[in-house]
Amino acid sequence: MGYATRAVHPALRPYVGGVIGYSFDAPPPEIHRGLPSRHLTIVVTLDEPLGVRWPGGPVEKHDALIGGLHSTAVVIAATASRAGVQLSLTPAAARTLFGVPPGELGSVVVSLDELLGRRARELTGRLREASAWTERFELLERMLLRRLGERGQAAVRPELGWAWRRLCESNGAIGVQQLASEVGWSRRHLTDRFTAEFGLAPKVASRVLRFERVTAHLRRQPRPRLVDVAAAAGFADQSHLTREFQAIAGCSPRRWMAEELPNLPSNPQAAAIAPASPAGSH
Repeated sequence: MGYATRAVHPALRPYVGGVIGYSFDAPPPEIHRGLPSRHLTIVVTLDEPLGVRWPGGPVEKHDALIGGLHSTAVVIAATASRAGVQLSLTPAAARTLFGVPPGELGSVVVSLDELLGRRARELTGRLREASAWTERFELLERMLLRRLGERGQAAVRPELGWAWRRLCESNGAIGVQQLASEVGWSRRHLTDRFTAEFGLAPKVASRVLRFERVTAHLRRQPRPRLVDVAAAAGFADQSHLTREFQAIAGCSPRRWMAEELPNLPSNPQAAAIAPASPAGSH
């Protein structure tokens, strides 16, 4: 597995958490789990469509897709695609860049052309025609800057923006009641408004953020003591961590490490990681 990354343009940093290009030199894994995180995700393939399914659901294939915030892993399967570009987007990007609240994309994966129409198809074609990662990253950057210039900043209600930032800064450690008290709303009102805006209830978002902290730790230190990881992430014990991992990822932490870590960068937002290109590129 080869990776290439690019620093995010300063004007896009409120909206883009990172961009990474990837390519397999061999057939891709039979299965890959797209884990929940604080980001929405865009993937544009550079060859074949990407097969995606939710647990228990059918496989849907996309040349370019966008997925919203979710609380269970989406499965990448039944695909011959070996290369693509992935963008991690903040919830604010949904309104500002695509004109929809992130809640409309919550727990779904849709083709990018449902939001961008022919522009998505044109972007996919140009990315596939490009001969190097640098050119692809520049195409994406120009597209996003153009969208930002066309649409301008779309503000979320301040209380909700603050609540999201507070949850992220605490890695999900703050309780919903405390969060509601700090915002000045009732717990029920916060839960209703937060869920409508982001597509996840605040309690569920907290679970995702704690889970994300665990997977980030495992990617940095692939041979950890799980009891220490559980304690650092605020779980009652290792068994609690394992149950939560099973519920969210669909497998145990050890199985995920064995099946997924060999194909993942230790830090996907690093400045440069094995800057490979698909076959025929440079």
